[in-house]
Amino acid sequence: MTSTTLPLAFSLAALEIDLAAETERICDSIRHFVLKRLRRKGVVVGISGGIDSSVTAALCVRALGPQRVFGLFMPEHDCSDDALSLGRLLAEYLGIETAVENIAPALEGAGCYCRRDEAIRSVFPDYGPRYRSKIVLPNLFEGAGYRLFSIVIQTPTGEIHRKRMPLDAYQQVVAATNFKQRVRKMMEYYHADRLRYAVAGTPNLLEHDLGFFVKNGDGSADFKPIAHLYKSQVYGLAEYLDVPETIRTRPPTTDTYSLAQTQEEFFFSLPYEQMDACLFAKNHDVPCEEVADALGLTAEQVQRVFVDIDAKRKAAGYLHEKPLLMEG
Repeated sequence: MTSTTLPLAFSLAALEIDLAAETERICDSIRHFVLKRLRRKGVVVGISGGIDSSVTAALCVRALGPQRVFGLFMPEHDCSDDALSLGRLLAEYLGIETAVENIAPALEGAGCYCRRDEAIRSVFPDYGPRYRSKIVLPNLFEGAGYRLFSIVIQTPTGEIHRKRMPLDAYQQVVAATNFKQRVRKMMEYYHADRLRYAVAGTPNLLEHDLGFFVKNGDGSADFKPIAHLYKSQVYGLAEYLDVPETIRTRPPTTDTYSLAQTQEEFFFSLPYEQMDACLFAKNHDVPCEEVADALGLTAEQVQRVFVDIDAKRKAAGYLHEKPLLMEG
């Protein structure tokens, strides 16, 4: 397997894993954790139609058999049109039992949509029910200094407008949309409790390490089978596990906002192949100049990525923190 299509000049041997051996190692761990350590009968997986949840579900099926894996589809108003169809395609291929839980009523009851729209109207007063929106970061290599989020809206007539967001508006939009991940996790644990199953988490290494998850939302799980794998390695496992090609070729998305949004423009700022390479290089003290030559970037641009990784890790410290106890 070639872990990345980039012509890397420095060694990325650690990214080129033995897919068969790694699959068996993960499956052995799943069996041990679920059946022996957690003493559960099976696994609940929230399935989004994306690569990470698909590989997680496929690994659980390989480890435990399809009869011990329960898949959940949890659509809401802003989900992409193909998320549910791709999820069903995967479930049919894996032969697992599933359920559809429309979480939109719960989100409406919690005020997710109205709280989000209230914050957007502080920037675009005319924003209303037929509008669509997303929040985005500027390109990592544009300008200098701090990068601030902007809100992008689409009017009912299709016009696109973009404005920089004040901090309070940004924080309210994020706080409101975080209801989505937390309600989904609540639903996963309902079914896990009902079935006496464990909940599988789906983050990969980029997401887990750099904090691309919601605390007590998609960051919560009983075990996380792919959190040690770079995104390119997850794609390699998807091919090895024969995950349907339509899922493997789908671009990574957040599937959180009503406008289509890539993970790159919302959080990582680089394609996952380059983020994998930069994170690996930083973890292994590869000089910026070597990384730059390999990726077709400048040393200054690579240094910016390294600084951004440090900043994201610092912010992720809170997300990874366990509840603090006042024990002596």
